[in-house]
Amino acid sequence: MRAGFPDSGERRLETAEETRTFGEQLGRALEAGDVVILDGPLGAGKTTFTQGIARGMRVGGRVTSPTFVIAREHRPVSDGPTLIHVDAYRLLGEDPDTADPLGALDSLDLDTELERAVVVAEWGGGLVEQISDSYLLISIDRETAVAEDPDSEARIFTWAYRH
Repeated sequence: MRAGFPDSGERRLETAEETRTFGEQLGRALEAGDVVILDGPLGAGKTTFTQGIARGMRVGGRVTSPTFVIAREHRPVSDGPTLIHVDAYRLLGEDPDTADPLGALDSLDLDTELERAVVVAEWGGGLVEQISDSYLLISIDRETAVAEDPDSEARIFTWAYRH
């Protein structure tokens, strides 16, 4: 990751557009080989944040949730890495007791793709970090703001670069 994005921190984002703008800031700092793991409940804003990352990376294609396809690839519109957007939750399969998520992850060849790509994995905690010695873990909390104000749309993003 290039300089300009802090290794750790916390930020409260009030709107979806603020979330995309923050993602765009991160996207401008990402380089081929970077792994970003997004952790948070359903509806936390993981895909919205990834839309911002895509904007910052200047990749093509509409960024939508990869839920039904497991992974989407977004190629750069000029120089730069490809964005691979993964839904790691789907790697668990229909029956988590019999699933082979490591085998499914390995079949995506993400570790070999890292030479030319950035991997952003939704629901990736506990799994995707196995493809790289370093990664950025971002936790998204939507419950704290709602507990304070039931009408709040705010999310609290906490992140730390692990290596």
